[in-house]
Amino acid sequence: MFSITIESFIRITTVGFLAYISLIIFLRISGKRTLTKLNAFDLVITVALGSTLSTILLSKDVSLLEGLTALTLLILMQFIMTFIAVRFEKFNKLIKSEPRLLYLRGEFLERAMKKERISKNEILQAMRNKGIGGLEEVKAVVLETDGSLSIIKGELEDTLSNVQSNIASRNKS
Repeated sequence: MFSITIESFIRITTVGFLAYISLIIFLRISGKRTLTKLNAFDLVITVALGSTLSTILLSKDVSLLEGLTALTLLILMQFIMTFIAVRFEKFNKLIKSEPRLLYLRGEFLERAMKKERISKNEILQAMRNKGIGGLEEVKAVVLETDGSLSIIKGELEDTLSNVQSNIASRNKS
């Protein structure tokens, strides 16, 4: 259980080094977008890349070439999905969620909160995490496409008007 052979050690370090360098090269070629956290698909790709790298390192049944092929496939699929999503709005709407307004000027938007399965306590926690002491300091709370909560403070009146109109029009559909 706590032992390792010299062969295993050499394999793990050699394959690990080569896989890591290859992953960095693949990510540099594919661009910054591959590892962003803009939506659920991005999170899944990031986790899948980590899992694949782990499998390459620890599984004797997966060759370095097989593992690199899997990494390449994941990165290529992410590239294709984002390439199509940026160019075709219908496809983008199909695969990505829209931001949703959850709180506006002292009022929790219960219907939106239920639909997104977000409680008042979770919104209040997000406010506290941002160092906000009370609801009177907040004009709006938006659930972003990546699952994070954006807090819009009172002094951003112009920004709030833009956010409110954009999100309100999206929430109606």
